[in-house]
Amino acid sequence: MRKILCAALLSIAAAMPAAAQMKIGYLNSEAIMQQLPEAQDAQKQLDGITADWQTELTKMQSDLQHKFEEYDKKKLIMSDKRRSEVEKELQDMDRKMVDYRTAKFGTSGELFAKQNELMKPIQDKVFKAVKDVADEGGYDYVFDKSSTTLLIYSNEKNDLTAKVLAKLQQK
Repeated sequence: MRKILCAALLSIAAAMPAAAQMKIGYLNSEAIMQQLPEAQDAQKQLDGITADWQTELTKMQSDLQHKFEEYDKKKLIMSDKRRSEVEKELQDMDRKMVDYRTAKFGTSGELFAKQNELMKPIQDKVFKAVKDVADEGGYDYVFDKSSTTLLIYSNEKNDLTAKVLAKLQQK
């Protein structure tokens, strides 16, 4: 889909008269982030935090597995009451492990918040540099070939939002 959109934009740009041609550029944000020392430091911090949380999660899984194996060996000789108690303990341990995983690694978990805290200033710095380079070079559009974010920069003169809204309001 990205390649089709890029090809379509390039085709449109090529078909326009020479005086009205748009200037289009691209970058590889992944390569940029890999070469920025502050991005590397932030990634190391994130990796360290993630490793600590993963270690804790692995310990919880191991404890649960051990407790389950112990229960499985003894469940036939346990009273119904004791079996029920141990099953509840196992369920509680499993729920705590799932809750921990969600709290740390879920879509709104601590890892997401920490990534945002550490990486957002660096991304903002990169986006400002992209805008500055695009403005200095007269680029209308800048695409990122390394991520799912297709369009990084667009010149405001090409924004058709107001015109489309006006057209829609005429009807």
